[in-house]
Amino acid sequence: MFRELRRSNKKMEDSEAAELLTNGEYGILSTIGEDGYPYGIPVNYAYCNNEIFIHCATEGHKIDNIKYSNKVSFCVVGGTNVVPEKFTTKFSSVIVFGRIEEALNDDKNRGLLMICQKYSSEYIEEANEYIQRAFEKVRVYKINIEYITGKKSV
Repeated sequence: MFRELRRSNKKMEDSEAAELLTNGEYGILSTIGEDGYPYGIPVNYAYCNNEIFIHCATEGHKIDNIKYSNKVSFCVVGGTNVVPEKFTTKFSSVIVFGRIEEALNDDKNRGLLMICQKYSSEYIEEANEYIQRAFEKVRVYKINIEYITGKKSV
């Protein structure tokens, strides 16, 4: 069902893909809408135990698309290095395919805390207070990963 990497010599080990997912600065969430157009949007996220958590507002284009189809892809790029004299760019990337669902209750809290730990680890006490205040004003979605492929420049 999912395609294998065409250039197998560039395939990442699973541990390398997990490391890039864990440490990536942001990812691009791609959804599909009822109009047939893909929609890719950069998001903050947290990855752990084969799940990716994102947070967002309670309405919008992304949520409309998720309601239409829960199949998504998610891409993280890292380690970019433009090599002008070779007319190329070296980089690593991971693409995830999976199904997205709204995280509720404890899952929602866990997702928000993971995101705060990733991006604001020195402010965890304040983050817990923020999560309590914002809990009903945000949505959290969880991608259940079905397939991961990672590629690195050689």
